[in-house]
Amino acid sequence: MTVGRGLGVFCGLLLSFGLMASAFADDAAPVGRILLRAGHVLDVKTGTEAANQTIIVSGDKIVAIAATDATPKQAGDSEIDLKSMTLLPGLIDVHTHLTGDTNFDYYHELSTSVAKSALIGARNAKVTLEAGFTTVRNVGADGYADVDLRDAINEGLVVGPHMQVSGPPLGITGGHCDENLLPIAYHLQGGGVADGIEAVQHKVRETIKYGADVIKICATGGVLSKGDDPQASQYTLEELKAIVADAHRLGRKTAAHAHGAQGILWATLAGIDSIEHGSYINDEAITAMKQHGTYLVPTAYLIDWMQQSGHLPEFYQQKMHDVSVVEKTNIKHAIAAGVKVALGTDAAVYPHGLNAHELDVYVNQFGMKPLAALQTATLNAADLMGWTDKVGSLEAGKWADIIAVVGDPLKDVTLLQNVAFVMKAGTVYKNSAAP
Repeated sequence: MTVGRGLGVFCGLLLSFGLMASAFADDAAPVGRILLRAGHVLDVKTGTEAANQTIIVSGDKIVAIAATDATPKQAGDSEIDLKSMTLLPGLIDVHTHLTGDTNFDYYHELSTSVAKSALIGARNAKVTLEAGFTTVRNVGADGYADVDLRDAINEGLVVGPHMQVSGPPLGITGGHCDENLLPIAYHLQGGGVADGIEAVQHKVRETIKYGADVIKICATGGVLSKGDDPQASQYTLEELKAIVADAHRLGRKTAAHAHGAQGILWATLAGIDSIEHGSYINDEAITAMKQHGTYLVPTAYLIDWMQQSGHLPEFYQQKMHDVSVVEKTNIKHAIAAGVKVALGTDAAVYPHGLNAHELDVYVNQFGMKPLAALQTATLNAADLMGWTDKVGSLEAGKWADIIAVVGDPLKDVTLLQNVAFVMKAGTVYKNSAAP
């Protein structure tokens, strides 16, 4: 009786485990393909816009792009009708601050905790993704809040773009990346402050230890900081060389906030990968950047937004005015001279989600052709990030990061300010064409 009862229990357990294994097997079974039926597919390398194409997506990657007539639906496939739209790769912004917002009141800055900035980042990440920017580089966040945001997105806890992050940017004592609003009694210092070769080497290694994908440096003074001059270089050439050497040796690219000409030149000579802003760039710096293959990240749209809608404290306002007077003329000159450009916007200085307005500036103020402007936000940005095998163009094997607009963005780049469809890594996050 006991043996029989035990055998029955054992058989019941085997049946239960079998049912569980079957359920898990069903969950793990490959799902069908997603067929994106496109009106046109834009090749950002050549500018061709092939009609009546289907992008085949499996899992998180593009499998193939083929003529729709030659791509019948198979069992298990799902179709998305985008036949009235032009499809192109998800856009990339290489200069964002997702954990920040456009409140420039100094009390707001001082009273925002790292935890709250991470929550702000979760909101802004979703807004940015839905605006068609499926990849960003976040260059500066207090307390490594951007590291946590990146990880939360990767783990599926919140919605947002692919991210490379820097954590706290490196800067000198009292410089743009220090905390200069409180008096000495508080002894408050920015998380990335380091002075001298040994100290900056340690800080590079520390930021990498805590999760940085890219090293952000403040090579000159800035606008939204108290007591410094945007034209003044901050780190010495020797310090910059030490930072870049350690970062590159440890497999990280580098980005330098740099307004002043000397800081731009020194950062370039040190081997920096990108110059952010570049307001006072001159011919000497342009020549050096071309020789070294250094990217320029203009962050130009924020000037327009500031002039129309910005409200800054008085000690920021004059610096913003001074930089705005010269930046666009100098950047236009650098672009005409052949400096490589990757799209970056400084999102947080203007409201998140308006990132595509930067393209309008490139085309209608700097004189870029629409395709060249689009390449700054796709091919060039991917190259700067070291992610050309993952993003930047619609090709088999790359992430299925795909956006769509109604109309032809090569005729009207402002169409990208109203993206109708967003897919990131094979998941649809926006489809305003759906019933």
